Amino acid sequence: MKKDYKLLMETAMLAGELMLKSGAETYRTEDTMKRILETSGLQKVEAYVTVTGMMATMNDERLTQPMTAIYRVSERGTCLYRVMRVNAISREYCSGKLSLEDAYAKLSNMPKKQYSILQYNLAIICIAFGFAMFSKGTLTDVLAAAVAGAVLSAMITVCKRLKMNAVIYDIITSMSISASVCLLMEYVWPSINMDIVIISAMMPLVPGVAITNAIRDTLQGDYVSGGARMLEAFLKAAAIALGVGVGLAVMGNL
Repeated sequence: MKKDYKLLMETAMLAGELMLKSGAETYRTEDTMKRILETSGLQKVEAYVTVTGMMATMNDERLTQPMTAIYRVSERGTCLYRVMRVNAISREYCSGKLSLEDAYAKLSNMPKKQYSILQYNLAIICIAFGFAMFSKGTLTDVLAAAVAGAVLSAMITVCKRLKMNAVIYDIITSMSISASVCLLMEYVWPSINMDIVIISAMMPLVPGVAITNAIRDTLQGDYVSGGARMLEAFLKAAAIALGVGVGLAVMGNL
């Protein structure tokens, strides 16, 4: 049966796009795309992925001309569930358990979110609460961290709906943490440990996945993507630090 090369290319590119947007490593995205393209049986298949885009090509004497696709990826986040689902669909297709049409349909209907906004916000509060406990904070420190986490979750929800620039997003959300902690210390719990509370509430913003992926991409030899991810993590950390500093300075003057 003749293979639909156009649909195969679209399936590989869609799989790569979903993985890259969900925080997958560059080499993992390339590997998934190439495995899907190799089911074509064509002599030459290649996939190249960077942090901000991807390209793939297929060529063979059976084709009248090489088939190439280039996608720009401007949005990135972290959703390991989608990475896992794309990998699972790719394995099922490559092993013959899933047809090309079904694989494309499943990828196209991939849910954007695994959890609701309420669940996501509760998780942020629990992270701040838990880190305050692990840092040996007092009861008031833990409660203050939970309140700061609630403020952070509210600001994250607002910033995402407004589709803010990533740097501005980090500055505003981290600024809300330091400002809320200063207010709590001034009017509610004067005895709280500001360092423990602010650090605990900041944990949901820490670019841990970006740093990990930067190291893994670099170790795999993807120096362009590794360097770009490292720069992205540095900018995110700098924006968070700037936001906290501005918040403390403004509240201190007030």
